[in-house]
Amino acid sequence: MTNTTAVRRRPRWPWVVLVIVLVLGALVAVGELVARAAVPNTIRSLVISHLDLPADQQLDVQVPGVILPQLISGTLDEVKLASDEVTIGGITGSARVTASEVPVSGGALGVAQGTVSVDQDEFASLLDASQLPVSGIELAAPNATIEADLELFGSRIPVGLTVTPAADDGDLLLTPVSLMFNGAAVDLDAVSGLAGAAGAAITEPQRICIADRLPAGITLTGLRIEGSRAVADIAADGRITVDSTLLDPGTCPRP
Repeated sequence: MTNTTAVRRRPRWPWVVLVIVLVLGALVAVGELVARAAVPNTIRSLVISHLDLPADQQLDVQVPGVILPQLISGTLDEVKLASDEVTIGGITGSARVTASEVPVSGGALGVAQGTVSVDQDEFASLLDASQLPVSGIELAAPNATIEADLELFGSRIPVGLTVTPAADDGDLLLTPVSLMFNGAAVDLDAVSGLAGAAGAAITEPQRICIADRLPAGITLTGLRIEGSRAVADIAADGRITVDSTLLDPGTCPRP
């Protein structure tokens, strides 16, 4: 009787599963790379078109996290936009905006907020609606010093008014800190009492509406001086992506 040696064959399925897993992993990795390249470019094009910005506008777009699962869910958790120089609503500055809950197929945003940093000249232009005949301005954190020629007692007197800028209910608020008349420091209360209405105009807090300088869907929520620049905090109505009227300039009450 001949003894035969039984040759056991190892099952192949573990190797098959491993190969399938590796292939799927490679496909997911490639898909993620494609998505990471395509999605920011698509968002950039949509933002530039939506805001009517120049085609060559410098605009960096970042989508944190793994993108494919977010695309599958239909919502991007977070999108970050940044530009060193952009003009929106007639105001030019650097901007940083973060939007959350961004629908992939279009729709209103969840939350959108950020900051806009402007230089002294741009900040001075925001004071056009103030009661001060501004001739110059200097920003030095945390205050702004406004140079103006004020008409008092029939004469024009050079004034240097130092204020602390802030935001209140969407308006720009200037709170006086100190005052210089012809290069000499004077008491704010004394000027207010002696110069009547003209004095009160430069010694009391001034509220300046800038809603007409911004799209209707964007609100000023904060303002501070950092170094020689003014940094504004802004918040956008999530419907700004679906309601074109929110891109039109806002309105200010008539004086």
